[in-house]
Amino acid sequence: MQEEIYTVISGTNRPGSNTIRVAKQYLRLLEEKGTVAKFLSLEDLDVNKRNDALRALEKDLLIPTTKFIFVTPEYNGSFPGVLKAMIDNTDIEKVWWGKKALLTGVSTGRAGNLRGMEHLTGVLQYLKMHVHHNKLPISVVNKLLNGENFIGDMATLKSINEQLEEFIRF
Repeated sequence: MQEEIYTVISGTNRPGSNTIRVAKQYLRLLEEKGTVAKFLSLEDLDVNKRNDALRALEKDLLIPTTKFIFVTPEYNGSFPGVLKAMIDNTDIEKVWWGKKALLTGVSTGRAGNLRGMEHLTGVLQYLKMHVHHNKLPISVVNKLLNGENFIGDMATLKSINEQLEEFIRF
């Protein structure tokens, strides 16, 4: 059986976002479960065209990854264009085809980026990815993040942990 390689993607390039805080918490929770994962932030990454940096990212991180965890904010009823640009400018077959994805949406509103996760699901399925059924919307994320910049709400943590345990078995 092939070794599974996980990558958590913070799906925005907005500096200091709530999304990166939640994505880093996913990384910590995976490590607590004994699952090593890599981390990708889109901050300071030029993904608007194929370039040497993007090719290096593909080779070193994206192509070896077998399971992706996308943490995406709600941008205008969808997911950020920078994430779409990154996907569009990669070698689609090598990076995405046949791999697995887990989606978590974050928003300061009440829907937790449900629409954006559905849009991203459609894109990923078009890329022949297997999207896990348990897509977690995290609403009012700005109120759930505590002074340590991680989610301390027990009900939300329970949902995240259940989602991650399912994805590990997926």
